Amino acid sequence: MNTATLSTVTTVSVPQPTRPLSSALHRACVAAKTAADNKGRDILVLDMRSCTPLFDYFILATGSSRRQIHTLAEETDAALRAEGDTRLGIEGYEASKWIVQDYGDIIIHVFDPDTRDYYKLEELWADAKKVDWERE
Repeated sequence: MNTATLSTVTTVSVPQPTRPLSSALHRACVAAKTAADNKGRDILVLDMRSCTPLFDYFILATGSSRRQIHTLAEETDAALRAEGDTRLGIEGYEASKWIVQDYGDIIIHVFDPDTRDYYKLEELWADAKKVDWERE
């Protein structure tokens, strides 16, 4: 065997986040507080860890108009980016009845009142513990 071949090693560097990501609970509370600061209503943070392995927290908020629903989505995204998080996906922005933002371990749902009442996610996931996000 040729020893020159064995000594050739390729090093690959993987970019690291500029700063460590804060806990999912902290970021969920940041999103909830940001929604409240932007006049979101009926804000709820659900601890989903005992219900599903797919994510840790749901944040639910209701906006009163298309413009406010967009603002809630955009401002929560800006707040989470400031925390070092990256949105993995967004759905429903154009229709603006239910916007879902995926951050991997937290999912943010922003509804119009009728859509939230129709889907009743807080009832669907009634086994999830409610987080007192205003005290966290």
